[in-house]
Amino acid sequence: MPSLLEALSEDVGAAFAALDLPRELGGVIESDRPDLAPYQCNGALAAAKQAKRNPREIAQAVTDHLTTAHPELKIEIAGPGFLNLTPPAEAYAARANAIAADARTGGEASGEPIKLMIDFGGPNVAKPMHVGHLRSSVIGDCLQRLMRFRGHEVISDIHLGDWGLQMGHLITELQDEQPDLPYFDAAQDGPYPDQPPVSIEDLSRLYPQASAKAKEDAARNERSRKATAELQAGRPGYRALLAHFIAVSIQALRADFDALGVSFDLWKGESDVNDLIPELVEDFKVRGVAEQSEGAWIVRVARDSDKKELAPLILVSSAGAALYATTDLATILERRREQDPQLILYVVDLGQSDHFEQVFRAAYKAGLAQEGGLEHVKFGTVNGADGKRLRTRAGGTFKLADLIGQARERARARLNEAGLGAQLSEAEFEAVARSVANAAIKFSDLSNVRTTNYIFDLDRFVSFEGKTGPYLLYQAVRIKSVLRKAADQGLTAGDVTVGHDAEAALVRRLDSFSGALARAERDRAPNVLCEHAYGLAQAFSGFYAACPILPEKDEAIRASRLKLAETALRQMELVLGLIGLDVPERM
Repeated sequence: MPSLLEALSEDVGAAFAALDLPRELGGVIESDRPDLAPYQCNGALAAAKQAKRNPREIAQAVTDHLTTAHPELKIEIAGPGFLNLTPPAEAYAARANAIAADARTGGEASGEPIKLMIDFGGPNVAKPMHVGHLRSSVIGDCLQRLMRFRGHEVISDIHLGDWGLQMGHLITELQDEQPDLPYFDAAQDGPYPDQPPVSIEDLSRLYPQASAKAKEDAARNERSRKATAELQAGRPGYRALLAHFIAVSIQALRADFDALGVSFDLWKGESDVNDLIPELVEDFKVRGVAEQSEGAWIVRVARDSDKKELAPLILVSSAGAALYATTDLATILERRREQDPQLILYVVDLGQSDHFEQVFRAAYKAGLAQEGGLEHVKFGTVNGADGKRLRTRAGGTFKLADLIGQARERARARLNEAGLGAQLSEAEFEAVARSVANAAIKFSDLSNVRTTNYIFDLDRFVSFEGKTGPYLLYQAVRIKSVLRKAADQGLTAGDVTVGHDAEAALVRRLDSFSGALARAERDRAPNVLCEHAYGLAQAFSGFYAACPILPEKDEAIRASRLKLAETALRQMELVLGLIGLDVPERM
């Protein structure tokens, strides 16, 4: 069954077509003056320019046609020719019952499902995640949930940073501390111990130690470079150490991602494609995609239509080293061979825009992907109150685990302040605090337009009032409470009838779900889902205040309102699930 908006657009479009005017002029939108009417059509103004006629004259002709074909539809002409439209109560009721009967509560799947990969998260091995990883993680996770719900085949990949000089730093620093480990014996090729020689705490300490030394001592830095080259050339002991570094890091990373409720299908890294690089580079050379310049091999990616200069992609440096761009191209090659997606989304910050533009153009030029098959889903930064990137009070990098811990602490405090959760067991209370903390963190991020920066204000985000994640959880839990009380009283839901403006307003919000899904997918915009969830919560709140449910004496009306409450809860839980929020049973 089409949405109310779609049905109205079809009817109004038919009226324009009957006047020999383009059907698309009949597009209906939600009104920007809901006090006058819930829907409007502005097509008469555009039609007037095309037909060189008075817009009110055209609006009147459209109204006359609609009134004859659909006498139940209320139509008013406003201003220079706007059409204000109000569907009848029966239309609202029919749509509400259709949404209630739909397992997807009105959320349609895409008409053109595809296979796609989403590359997000991207933390580095041996380093604790910081708040800078938050946006990629929650945006990417929301997009994979959304795309799956829309019917696409989705494969997500964390794409670990596990290659390059940082690995050389770790190897050499570990060698300084534990020189007798078998990994450093060049004459030995294994077998090596199954248990790693380091913990995540060791790795977190070793890397900054080595990095600081390398900055002060050129010889120390050269040792790391040599170790990196030997690692990339396949030295067995170093490869075994890398495997340990990755395993230890993944175990720690999983803990942070599990705390956030974020998951991945693949835990691959840059090192996984190292063996593909020689083949890729040779292919680029043979086919003339790459050319030599000042000792390096480059791919020219600039186009005549560019408004700013885009430097060539360096495939192999003058020193003979493959760079990050080379690894990214090899990753595209691997994905084409192993998964063959039609589209790859890279959820990475705005600062990497030029890098990805170079990589994508080089990939298209080499035939690694079809034009448009690679997309950079860019985002802004998480900032502190000073407008700069969020830092600790001491000015250091804000660890993601610390942020999660602070959010849970504030969630516990807010729950206690609000008198919520007092009846819960300690374990249940902790589970609710986790849900509230994650709702605060995720909704505060996802509700912003993806490409903008935002100020992180934990006190405001953990509030149960205003446009926050905890407010949405509270509204959903309140509906659950109403439905439990109804069940305890033996009350059941029935067919929806609409007799109050607040009921109609709630149906309109339920009806807008499919459109929100389509926009969120098209624009890669989680904030559209957040807006829908908040609008639905507000519509239910207005309905609940104006339309008594359990106290209602008329059995049919009470059953109708219970059905609306049930449907609102189902859709609310569904959209919150797409955002990545878990709704507790009680608070």
